[in-house]
Order: sequence, then structure tokens, then C-alpha cells
Amino acid sequence: MHPMLRNAAAAVAFALCAPFASATVLDFDDIVGPDGYAAVAANYGGLDWSGAGLNVFTSEQDPFAAHSGAGRVTTDWTDGGPVASTIRFLAPTVFEGAWFSGYEDSSVRFDLYFQGLLVASSAALQLSGVAAFLDAGWDGAIDTVVVSSGAQGSYAMDDFSFAGVTEVPEPGSLALLLAGLGMAGALRVRRG
Repeated sequence: MHPMLRNAAAAVAFALCAPFASATVLDFDDIVGPDGYAAVAANYGGLDWSGAGLNVFTSEQDPFAAHSGAGRVTTDWTDGGPVASTIRFLAPTVFEGAWFSGYEDSSVRFDLYFQGLLVASSAALQLSGVAAFLDAGWDGAIDTVVVSSGAQGSYAMDDFSFAGVTEVPEPGSLALLLAGLGMAGALRVRRG
């Protein structure tokens, strides 16, 4: 294969795959309060956390093991705190999951929503003092995640993972690109 065609084919493969390579992991390590405890900002990581009621802490505390770094989030430990935390994405997103640790007598799960409708719920993860990954269990687009637990302050969440959904190129754009590559190949054969 001619180097020009090989380079063009590699560029096309990269262009077609690049939109799907936008995974994000929020590790909460960049949120540090004066005493190792701080509220999650309403727009942290480009998401809407205003309905989450989550706080970040960085100090060692059993059974709330971090998966990576020191930062992890939990609900408020005071009476009357939330047992469900709502996190909203600003655009349709594929949510992958997060790491959890916490009290062994509690569990945690995700409820996933798109345009106000429940589209999926994850399996429940029994908590322990060792961080474990809870897979979202849904590969489709969502715009809201609700993290639910049996009791407030029973879990720590770390490495919240998602990938933005990007538009797939229109068929006409792909056809035009392929036609151009075909013409370049035909010219190469004709000259060769």
C-alpha cells in the first residue's frame, strides 16, 4: 500500500474513533477543605451536583477506603441527611460506574434516568471496608444518576467514571470522505 493511502486510512480510522475516546474519571482528590472536609461544588467536573448533598473528605477513616488518592465523597453524617444523591449531567452521557466502600450492613445502587424517565437500575453492591466497583449496568445515554443507600453516611464513593456521548458523523459526511479516498486510490493506481 502506498504511504499516502496508508496515512489517509490511519487518519480516517483515528477520526472515526476519536469521538468515542472521551472517558472521564472524577477522583475528588482536587477538592480539599481546611480540615480535610469540603462540600462538592455545584458544578464540579462539569456536572450538576447541587442536588447531591455530597461532601469530600481526605482523612483516613475506616471503613471508608479510597480507591485512588485520598479524596472520596459521602453523604452528610448528621441526622436527617440524604440517603439518595442526585447527580445531573449537562449533556447525554454514558455512565460507567464508581468505586464504593463503607459499612458492611449497608448497600448502594444506581438509578439511571434519561429525560425524566428511569431507564435502568444497577445491581446493589454490598459495602465493605475495601473499595469495590459498582458497574452502572447500562450502556445507553443518561442525563441523571441517583446514588441510593440504605442509610445516610454509610458509604464513600470514589473514581466516578463516565464518557460523553458525541454525535456520530452523518452518513453523507462518511460517504463524501470515502468517495474522496476512493478517488485518491484511483489516481494512485492510474499513475502506478
